[in-house]
Amino acid sequence: MTCYLNAVGIISALGSGVSNSADSLSKPESETLVFSNQFDTKGNTSRIGIVELELPDQDQFPSKHRTRNNQLLIAALNQMTSQVEAAIQRFGEDRIAVILGTSTSGIAEAEQAVRTLEEEGAWPEDFDYSKQDIGAPSLFLAEHLNLSGIAYTISTACSSSAKALASGKRLLDANLCDAVIAGGVDSLCGLTVNGFSSLDAVSRDVCNPFSKNRSGINIGEGAGLFLMTKEAGPVRLAGVGETSDAHHISAPDPTGDGAFRSMEMALNQAGLTPEDIDYLNLHGTATIQNDLMESKAVFDLFGNNVPCSSTKPFTGHCLGASGSIEAVLCWMLLQSHLFRGLPVHQWDGEIDDEISPIKLVDNRISEQCAGEIHRILSNSFAFGGNNVSLLLEVAP
Repeated sequence: MTCYLNAVGIISALGSGVSNSADSLSKPESETLVFSNQFDTKGNTSRIGIVELELPDQDQFPSKHRTRNNQLLIAALNQMTSQVEAAIQRFGEDRIAVILGTSTSGIAEAEQAVRTLEEEGAWPEDFDYSKQDIGAPSLFLAEHLNLSGIAYTISTACSSSAKALASGKRLLDANLCDAVIAGGVDSLCGLTVNGFSSLDAVSRDVCNPFSKNRSGINIGEGAGLFLMTKEAGPVRLAGVGETSDAHHISAPDPTGDGAFRSMEMALNQAGLTPEDIDYLNLHGTATIQNDLMESKAVFDLFGNNVPCSSTKPFTGHCLGASGSIEAVLCWMLLQSHLFRGLPVHQWDGEIDDEISPIKLVDNRISEQCAGEIHRILSNSFAFGGNNVSLLLEVAP
């Protein structure tokens, strides 16, 4: 079945909206990640992808939904209000699904509530445990839009929102709905910053994917949303690949088998070959093990033929929201009036001899590809070997 990505909303360290995000992404000199120790309990300073823009007033939300996560979500939704309202009018409130991915939900508000409890001996009067419920974002968005259709949240770490798009496609294919608001949202909090720090997986400076000097990720936040329907739009979700190799609770399978099969599955579903792909958006976390595994899987399938880059030095790793945010960036790249060329891979150029020699985008490759981007594959690989590859193409 054919599934189109009709409208998008995005907010991240790159900015708010497609135009601002494209402008920041086109300027490698842009320092979108800032130094901060705001969330680190030991006071360590590192680069994070924090959204420093004014967000929608959460006083308009019911008390149980007043979280930064939901502010980011509404900031993205507001960018496609007219298209969503038109879809509701056309299809009905019960035929619009809401499928979101998150790994944080409202845990930041829970952290603040616990601090208040420790300092004052009582929970804050406005604290509601459901703020940190993983299912909260989709239920909030459905309630906010007065929808009565399918609504659920997926939490599979870094693949969460990519899986939300895959799920949305399946719902449309099964005729269980006529439109889907799909994507993801995550907000910065102590849990993620300190959790990844405890794994020695956080880089103090801007992450350096696929370099021999790479030292970890930069945590980010943001939201990426799509309105998906079977009605023709500018970009088509042509294929989805999903695998779960269950190699280790946090480390990826070093053979890259699950990642390879995920990409291959997306190609097969779209009826395409590796030669048909014009650009590959890498998961590209800049951790030692991910980059080794991903480069091997990509090289085994594509060789040194497809231009690749990671956008995480611009956005940070937005965890549960990363898959949808990067899918929005890919949606943008497929429309030459929004972005010319390809995102240049940001790294120090220091080659790791153990990394497979994939074709990382430089200025020359970016210029050569200008106006020639028709099909993109985007990878999201998560803890537990939960792998998702999305294949987007310009609609015929």
